[in-house]
Amino acid sequence: MLHGRGAEADTVEALLDGARAGRSGVLVVRGDAGIGKTALLAHAVECARAADFTVVRSSGVEFEAELPYAGLELLLRKAMGAIGSVPEPQQRALRAAFGLTAGNAGEPMFVGLAVLSLLSGHAGDGPLLCVVDDAQWLDRASADALAFAARRLDAEGVVMLFAARDGEGAFVTPGLPELRLGGLDATAAGTLLAERGAGLGTAVRRRVLAEAQGNPLALLELPLALDPAGGADGSGAAGAAGPGADLGPDPLPLTSRLEAAFHGRVADLPRGTQTLLLIAAADHTGHPDTLLAAATALGVGVDDLPPAQDAGLVLVDEEDRLRFRHPLMRAAIHQRAPLPERLAAHRALAEAADPVHDPDHRAWHLAMAATGPDEEVAAALEATAARARRRSGHSAASVAYERAARLSTDSTARADRLLLAAEAASEAGELPRARDFAEQAARVAAPVLSPGSAAEAVIRARTLYVRALADFWQGAFPGAHRMLLVGADAVAAVDPERAGRMLVQAVHTAWYLGAAEVEETVRRLAALELPRDAAIRPVADFFAGALGVPGPASASAPPTPEELLPAAAAVRAANGGDADPRELVMLCAAGMLRGQDDQTYELAAQLATESRDSGGVGRLATVLFFRAEVEVFESRIAEAYATAAEGLRIARDTQQAQWVSQLSGALAQVAALRGDEEECRAHVAEALAAAPGAPTAPGAGWAYWSQGLLDLGLGRAGSALERLELLTEPLLRHHICTTRSVPDLVEAAVRLGEPGRAAEPFARFERWAQRTGQDWAEAMVARCRALLAPDEQAEAYFTAALAAHDPHRRALEAARTELLYGEWLRRARRRSEAAGRLRSALEVFERLGARPWAERARGELGASGALVTVHQETRSLAEQAGLTPQEGQIVRLAAHGLSNKDIAARLFLSPRTVGYHLYKAYPKLGVASRGELSGLLA
Repeated sequence: MLHGRGAEADTVEALLDGARAGRSGVLVVRGDAGIGKTALLAHAVECARAADFTVVRSSGVEFEAELPYAGLELLLRKAMGAIGSVPEPQQRALRAAFGLTAGNAGEPMFVGLAVLSLLSGHAGDGPLLCVVDDAQWLDRASADALAFAARRLDAEGVVMLFAARDGEGAFVTPGLPELRLGGLDATAAGTLLAERGAGLGTAVRRRVLAEAQGNPLALLELPLALDPAGGADGSGAAGAAGPGADLGPDPLPLTSRLEAAFHGRVADLPRGTQTLLLIAAADHTGHPDTLLAAATALGVGVDDLPPAQDAGLVLVDEEDRLRFRHPLMRAAIHQRAPLPERLAAHRALAEAADPVHDPDHRAWHLAMAATGPDEEVAAALEATAARARRRSGHSAASVAYERAARLSTDSTARADRLLLAAEAASEAGELPRARDFAEQAARVAAPVLSPGSAAEAVIRARTLYVRALADFWQGAFPGAHRMLLVGADAVAAVDPERAGRMLVQAVHTAWYLGAAEVEETVRRLAALELPRDAAIRPVADFFAGALGVPGPASASAPPTPEELLPAAAAVRAANGGDADPRELVMLCAAGMLRGQDDQTYELAAQLATESRDSGGVGRLATVLFFRAEVEVFESRIAEAYATAAEGLRIARDTQQAQWVSQLSGALAQVAALRGDEEECRAHVAEALAAAPGAPTAPGAGWAYWSQGLLDLGLGRAGSALERLELLTEPLLRHHICTTRSVPDLVEAAVRLGEPGRAAEPFARFERWAQRTGQDWAEAMVARCRALLAPDEQAEAYFTAALAAHDPHRRALEAARTELLYGEWLRRARRRSEAAGRLRSALEVFERLGARPWAERARGELGASGALVTVHQETRSLAEQAGLTPQEGQIVRLAAHGLSNKDIAARLFLSPRTVGYHLYKAYPKLGVASRGELSGLLA
């Protein structure tokens, strides 16, 4: 029975009620050790089983933290029978994460998506409860996967409950609802103590209540420590002054006191039972074969188990695995055992582990048994770390590399392993640890490496790279940029490939510092003498060309590639077909700088497909942003909205503030084109708030452009010009959106009667357009010239602009040119010609849903004396039906014949959620089945 937890129990039961109705939910229960988290979870399990839920449960163990996906594997043992219900890419990721097949597991977020699909499939048509106790001890990969799955919960009928202890380990779950447990009130504490300690004397009872401070586990366990006999005569009289009545004048922290109480109960057990419990405490798996083999090596066996069961310390679950009644029991036994016995237990477990099928457990137990440097054990741990890294268990890899470094017998090997630990910690996002390991590596290497030697230069560069990335992701852009430049200089002569990669990252860093820093960094990159076959060479050359910087001075250097896709192919070829996706994403940015929008889109589409297949969830937000950019530029407004909305959901779920900002800016641009002022301003606010510590928000350029475009469309030229001029500041002047916004700035300046304010930006735009060689860029230049030119020259420029436009690829810009030309013709009193241009522009604006521009064209038509048509419905069928962006995406894919499982794989959802959203969409669209969608949307 739960005492004093009525409100908390109601919260949990409400989640279970929601799951029965098809709604998913999550709750993280936090509190001190023994505060009642486990009891609340047990109550949830009892309620769920009574309501015919499928239940999966597990508990984190402190020693699991060294093995990637160990906690997840224990949790999903039973559910793996439903693996066939999971989309194929997610199946591959889950099998690879658990070491069942070779290959890359993908990012923990992708594994988390597979977890959600698996749980949904395991539940069948009913609800499911997933319970994880002591989540603070989960390995980082398992914790990240489960947190991502929790953030993606939708309509699976799944409830996820986590319990995490305060002050120990880490279970970081921003954005998930939390319930914090405090101590029981005096009434509930007294009732609970009365049930367990009926024979306690008054003094002991007072002592327990005072020491427990409402902690339920303390109320249950401390009476046994304070008065283990329960009173000499059964009355409790002896308890007042019994052997446990006084534990010293300075009370221990409560967790330590509970551990002491637990260990005191173990100390009374037979010696063989104590040894068996120590082996079980040292091994997190509880696997009977492993425990039996280790126990046999130490002269004990299953016959020694009953005393521990009779004392209520352990139990054997339905899978014959040994479980401790409370996690503190395991910790108390392991931590308070004499050192020689603890070392012997780990040695026995190492011998029991299969060196072929379970090398990671073996390596860690050998490490726990080591009493000094041991190169053989260090090498085994390094191999374990490498395997963890291949499975995207970067945090676990970092821990293993660092422990291997401590066990190394050679300083050079120790420094290298510390650097590997730093690099893995950086990949895991554990930036303080990454920086600390890098600095340790530098100190270890300094006495043994000759100053100025190649080895010293490489270690220095690697150290600076880790520190720079840590600073960059924490918003310290100037310091990060300096370290990247210094590191590249240090290693340029001995490892130019590494120097090139550092300078490419420095270009990224410089992007947030200003145009001058970008240009100077690209000049350094262009001047670097890279080998002809260097994998980074195509990226360096393409960036140099994108910014108009001369290429490398080497006479043997190949020419700078003029096209994006060949450059991407060269990067893949130089890497043996396995290119670093981050470098290919950088090529997308360079392609946009060069105006190669169509090729950028094709490369981004390739990368999106690869990311979906390989589990690169974190990269997908970046790739979708580039796709959305091109869709905006090519007037595919509805597609841009869907792409950016999906990217924003992923960026939020993966907590990538940079891309939350950028994608919010892209959505603000779509809202501005549609004339939705309220939505535009909401997206602008999120774009500008997403990176509070940086010099400027990553999406600031898009935000300012969107505000200016909104004002321009609504006829507020003065406000539009002020917004657009913000983009001409040095901090933003080099951004892609700044370059593309110049025609809007020119139009605003001309409408305001101050064309001079656009002179310098337009001059830069002209130079850029000439460098790109793109017809559409020349069309925009011609349109700007028409606005800036005297009347006698304007018509020739308008005609040239319309001839250069491709109305099929960039219909909105072609229509805006026709609108401006029509306005010019009307002012020239050529009303019939004006009406033709204005009507043509109006049709495009209405088709695209660009309402402000449609209203402007309709007003000009009326002023020209032409018949003004009735306002046409400009919204898509999905918008008219009131579908959400996610419902719209699902319906479109279903109309193209994709199954629920295929749609789930494409959109990073569970198949059950896809089905839920389809059935919500059917009545909105007025259809009854999947088969009607194709004809409806055609």
